[in-house]
Order: sequence, then structure tokens, then C-alpha cells
Amino acid sequence: MKWSTACIDWERRIVARESLIPSGPLFPDQSAEALEVFGSLRMVDATGSPLMSETVREWVNEFVGAIFGAYDPDEGRRKIQEFMLLISKKNGKSTIAAGIMLTALILNWRPSGEFIILAPTKEIADNSYLPIRDMINADEDLQALIQVQNHTRTVTHRQTNATLKVVAADNDTVSGKKAIGIFIDELWVFGKRHGAEAMLREATGGLASRPEGFIIYATTQSDEPPAGVFRQKLMYARKVRDGEIDDPSFLPVLYEFPKHMLDAGDHRIFSNAYITNPNLGLSVDEPFIERGYAQAQLDGEVSFLGFLAKHLNVEIGLALRSDRWAGADFWERQGKYPGITLDYLLEHAEVIDLGIDGGGLDDLLGLSAVGRDKVTKEWLLWTRAWAHPSVLERRKAEAPRLHDFAKDGHLVLVDEIGDDLEEVAEIAARVEKAGLLDQIGVDPAGIGGVLDALVAAGVPQDKVIGISQGWKLGGAIKTSERKLAEGVLVHGGQPMMAWCCGKLRTHRQGIVRGLNKVRARGHGTHSGSPSNQWAAQPGCQCHQLILQRRDHSWRNPGRLHR
Repeated sequence: MKWSTACIDWERRIVARESLIPSGPLFPDQSAEALEVFGSLRMVDATGSPLMSETVREWVNEFVGAIFGAYDPDEGRRKIQEFMLLISKKNGKSTIAAGIMLTALILNWRPSGEFIILAPTKEIADNSYLPIRDMINADEDLQALIQVQNHTRTVTHRQTNATLKVVAADNDTVSGKKAIGIFIDELWVFGKRHGAEAMLREATGGLASRPEGFIIYATTQSDEPPAGVFRQKLMYARKVRDGEIDDPSFLPVLYEFPKHMLDAGDHRIFSNAYITNPNLGLSVDEPFIERGYAQAQLDGEVSFLGFLAKHLNVEIGLALRSDRWAGADFWERQGKYPGITLDYLLEHAEVIDLGIDGGGLDDLLGLSAVGRDKVTKEWLLWTRAWAHPSVLERRKAEAPRLHDFAKDGHLVLVDEIGDDLEEVAEIAARVEKAGLLDQIGVDPAGIGGVLDALVAAGVPQDKVIGISQGWKLGGAIKTSERKLAEGVLVHGGQPMMAWCCGKLRTHRQGIVRGLNKVRARGHGTHSGSPSNQWAAQPGCQCHQLILQRRDHSWRNPGRLHR
């Protein structure tokens, strides 16, 4: 028996409102039995408490049918064990989770089996548990069959002693579980958590001895660039859907806009909201979405991007803030050289300047190389960062994202302090040996160790210059903004740099100084301290490198200074 879970023509299907599941259930009898149970459950929070069969749309039945229709009763094995549902907010995800898992509990044959709905917070856990409780209480037969225990968010099958429990996740709640079926709700939130990957591995480990088991990942898009376990699963699901990975045991159902529509800006048109909202007009109120479109656009780009992420499933590539660096608005569109490498710069550039910054025990060491193309005269940017394991411990909130950057090859995790500077120096020496190195700009505060490593690698000391932080960089920052807006500065679209640019925010130094003067004179209670004219959120500092470059090409066309 052969089948594929790839949906190669998904872009045409989703626009045409067709099914995103490439084929029918593998075992139709199993699917029909499950749909009969699922359809007989009552959706109590809907007007009139209708049966699920009376209110859900066909895409829900297809998804439910695919899950239960993948079970081979002769072998006692589920042929498709992992499912991922990416869908916009308010499309009934939690109610669907309740119905699927309650159906699984009813149909289960294994004595004392365990089923789990895993949610990142208590509030999200309640969103799934309350419909389960209400579905049972609304049916006399289910009340006789299943015991409800509200204090533990658990329901127990009285005949098999199998349980369905809704839990707010942490390592203690999932350790040692041997669950048959697991529904993981709002995977995007887990993606932000340090150690979430290990926790989910622990939660799903019971499937090794439960061949009839399954895992369902259900989520909306993240309100920030995807990270951690969410990013991993989403990228994998896309590759399975697109046929790049052949994994017939993984079924992705992803309601997101085709790339050509995103490139054309069609996701910003309200009439296309149905593409990621299959329940538009049912659980998703159409006038609400239309008003949301208008209001978010009036509130500005930051608000609109957040609206698109949650209600239209548009992935955020650059987390823009209201006080963001002006150049961030042009950053993503200038990622015209995906996968650009240092070798590419060495081959195509006529001159290269380097910038080095950071490198503390709670910070990243960043290197950027900007080369002017021999032919196009574009400024080609390549970057890399290094981190000691202590950074991951001290910045646990950012650890999942930093691990992602390491897997991408844009961040190097070093075992010993000093290894990072050696690698930076080796790169600088390569550029010098190629006869392309103009100058290397570094922060004077940390120039000692950097300079020693560069000189040891054979880089002339007179090519290393110190450039102070703070207001002196104002001209360089403005130049960078203009070069991005003009389309001159181009890069490889690295997620790491998008994250860094998204963290940039501006401070007006004059205002802060004025407030501190008032405080010093006893006329106020401002508790702030003087700050640089431009400062960054805590985190990766390598974004400062390109922003610290100044263009003196009008003075000497052969030189690009940091």
C-alpha cells in the first residue's frame, strides 16, 4: 500500500477553496465510524447547541477523516501518525481539538490508555477542556460512559479506564507519559520557550510503544518571526506538502497564502481573507475581519502586520516596532541574494570592508563584510555571528532562536572563549590575502583582544581602526537607511539579521539629556540615564556592524569605510 501526503498543487487548491488533503482516508470504514461519533457531539457554545455534523464545514470532516482513516485495524497501526494544522485565529481550532480527542477516547480499545491535549498556558488549556466537558454534559449517554473531573481537567472512560487530560505544559506534567494520542495546541507559543523541544520529545515518547498513536500539532502563525520547535515543524511540514521530503507518515494541512500572492501584496486585500479562514462566515465573523483590516491599517504597519499574522496566517519575517530603525522598513525586500557567502564576495567585489562588534559572555560576537560589486556597484553584505554557551544560559528566552540561527549556519556556537576571535581573524586574513581588504572597524572598548587576533593572523595593524559608539554613528545610520531605500545595499535574507534589525529602536539623546538636567536641578524625578543616540534591544549586537558604516566614496571611490 503506497500513498503520499504531498499536495503539490496546494496553491491552486487553496485559492479555489478545494481540499488541502491530497487524497481520501486510507481506511474508509475507520473514517466513517469516527465521523459518526464526531458528528454526534454537540457544540454547546454555538447558538442552539447543534451537532458537529450540522455545523462544521467539509474541511473539518476531511481532516477528522484523515486522522482516524489512517488506522489499519488488521495491523493495529496508524499509517499516518503526525498531523499539522496551521490555521488562522477563530477558525474553531480548540473546539475541533476537543471533538477529535473525545472521539479518540470513545473509540479507544487499549485499557487505561492515555490521551493528552497539551497547551502552553492554563488559559489555552481551558479553551479545549471546557468544550469537552460541555459535550459530555450535553449527552446523557456520554454522561453514563465518561466521568468528568473538573479539578484535574480530566475525563475518564468508565469501561476502559482510559483518560483524556488537558494540561498546561511543563517538564513535570509530561514526564513519563505513555500517551496514545496527543494534541499540541498553539505550537507557536512553544516555539518561544527554552527547552520546549525536549519537553515535547518527552511528551510524545510513548508512541514508541503505541503503534496506533498519533500527534496533532495545531497552531496559528506566530506574532514574531517563527522560532524554535514551531519553526522546525513548520519548515518540515512545508517541505512535505511541496514534495521536497517524502514522508507519508506526516500530513500537513497549512492554510497560508501562496508566495505569488504575498509577493504581489494580495494578502492585504480583504476579499482574499477566505484563503486562510476556511470558517469565514461561520465561526469567523466576516464584518469583524473587515473592520479589523481597516482599523489595523489606520493604526500603522506594525499593527497591520500583527493583524495579518494572527487573522491571515502571514508569517512575520521582521518584527517591526513603532520606534523602529527607519531602515528596517526596507530590509526584507533587499534580501536579493539568498545564500550569499564570503566566497561570493571574494569573487565579485572590488573592495571589502569588515566590521566587528560584541563578544561578551552574554552577547554575540558579530562580523559583517560589505563589498562593492565590480559590475553592479551594489553593496553586498555577508554576516556571521559567534556565541559562547554562556549566552544561551544567560538569555534563555532567546535560546530557541539562537539554536535556529546555528542550524542555519549563520551563528557558530564555540566551546571556548577565544575560538570565536580566531575564526574572525581567519576570515579577515582571507580577505587581506585576496587583496580586497580596505579597513576593519571595531569598537574601541573591545579592541584589545580583536587586534591581537587580527595581527596574529597576518592582518596589518594599520588597517584596524576604532570607531566610537553613540552619536558619531548618526551619519552612518542615515547613509545605511538611504542605501537600503535606494536598493544599493543588498544581502542574503538571513533570518538572524532580520531578527537583529527588528530589535533596533531609536532613542533621542537630546531629550534624555534634557530630562537628566532637569532631574539634576531638582525639578523632576526622571530616573533614566543618558543613552546613546541609537541603541539596540538586549541581544545580538552584530546588527550594529552594517549600521556603523559610512560611505566616503564621494571622496575616494575605492574606499568603503566602517
